[in-house]
Amino acid sequence: MIRKITLSFTKYFFLFSFLFIAKSNLHAQAPIIVPQQLEAGLDRFCAGASFNEYKATFTYLDFPAGTTFQIEFSDPSGSFTQNTMIAREISVSDPGATQKTIRFAVPEELIGSDTYSMRVKSSTGVVSQRIKNSVGETSFGVFFKSYEGAFYINNKNTEATICAGSSMTLTVFNETPNVKTSSPANYPNLKYKWFKDNVLIAGQTGLSLVINAPGEYYSQIEYGVCTEPNTSSNRVNVVSSGSGSAAVINSSLGNPFCANGSGTVLTATSGNSYVWKRNGQAIPGSTRSITANESGLYTVDVDFGGCIATGSIDLKSNGFNASIDVPVSPEINRIEEGETLNVSVTTDATSPTFEWYFNGTLINGATTNSYLVAVTGNYKVKISQSSGCLASTEFEFRVSGPSAPSTVIPNIIKLSGLNPYWNIPNEYKNTNTKVMIISSNGDMVLDVVDYQGDWPQTSIDFKNVNPVYYYVIKGDAGEKKGSITVIK
Repeated sequence: MIRKITLSFTKYFFLFSFLFIAKSNLHAQAPIIVPQQLEAGLDRFCAGASFNEYKATFTYLDFPAGTTFQIEFSDPSGSFTQNTMIAREISVSDPGATQKTIRFAVPEELIGSDTYSMRVKSSTGVVSQRIKNSVGETSFGVFFKSYEGAFYINNKNTEATICAGSSMTLTVFNETPNVKTSSPANYPNLKYKWFKDNVLIAGQTGLSLVINAPGEYYSQIEYGVCTEPNTSSNRVNVVSSGSGSAAVINSSLGNPFCANGSGTVLTATSGNSYVWKRNGQAIPGSTRSITANESGLYTVDVDFGGCIATGSIDLKSNGFNASIDVPVSPEINRIEEGETLNVSVTTDATSPTFEWYFNGTLINGATTNSYLVAVTGNYKVKISQSSGCLASTEFEFRVSGPSAPSTVIPNIIKLSGLNPYWNIPNEYKNTNTKVMIISSNGDMVLDVVDYQGDWPQTSIDFKNVNPVYYYVIKGDAGEKKGSITVIK
């Protein structure tokens, strides 16, 4: 009888233990982030110099201690697959033990769009669902209004006369291009709306508008759902002259032309005065002829006395075409810790050559049409056509990394790896920090300030052992010393 009781107790003990463990596992969950809907009235972000502060609150569960969070914008089409952008963080507060509020600003370099999305991203890689705006939508307008206020077109003039049967150009006025805030023309990423007799002219979004009919014209900066009437130009009343002439531009070297010499001479039809522009930007001087070295849309307003006519030529260079598969400056490409970015150039140049630069320094051995980026910084690729019409073009792009970079100074460089340089943390890359590298023989091989993470630039003599160097870093962050071993 005692034996049966012992067996029954043992059986129920194991059953209880199994249920306890199962219950414990049932409550173990993966980390999650649950964002709250944005506050009332916030159905879009219309940021600018006058106001740029927003907040997002979210709940988080089962994250390890020390986890940080940030607000991430999608690309302009609403996708989080590439070219996303992290909001500029202003402050973080903790309303509760498992809840945070992040105050943030819209990045100034963000390209405005009516179809942005947002989410919360943790330093461990966990992301939330898309944040809903105040009316429950996950897709909404986000714009940074780099220019706010009224502006001028047509050199501030409210009247203009167009030659009958000809055309003229209305352009955003830019009297002081050295003062950036003086005109929206100093912000090349802006787009515009153009109106004739209060009716929108479809498809016209540039800095200038070519017209061939009388009417009342004005322009407005295009900020999507954030567009406001106060970002409009003066109104210009254009009338037609009963008699007139046509304006024509001739290129001395033809079109297309080879841009490897002194350039081609563009000459306009004879008139009383001339105003030249390239891609809508005024060209100094008012002569009948100018010298052009670059491709572009050239226009000239010819005053025939009593009326003005515009001539144009879409000048092309017979050098070559080229494109790059990443956004170029001022946009920013991002790579996370340990990630790389393969950048490629496509061109129809004859016998092309390629030069890649990192922070202004030529990258040795990078001579093909692609380069694998593993280090954050400023990059440039120069493509040259080496036969026929000698010509070259350049693309510049920026690559940034995690918002909280590593503070560890590496002591190993692998020359055959994805990052064949000694890339120290960003806190040591500034004009107040001195970086010295000394060989094991006591030779000073590097002595610079504002180190850009690009050593070694020359070949390393391995002989029979992996060479060892010693570094000294002196700056605002204190003094650091250590060794660097270089391996193949």
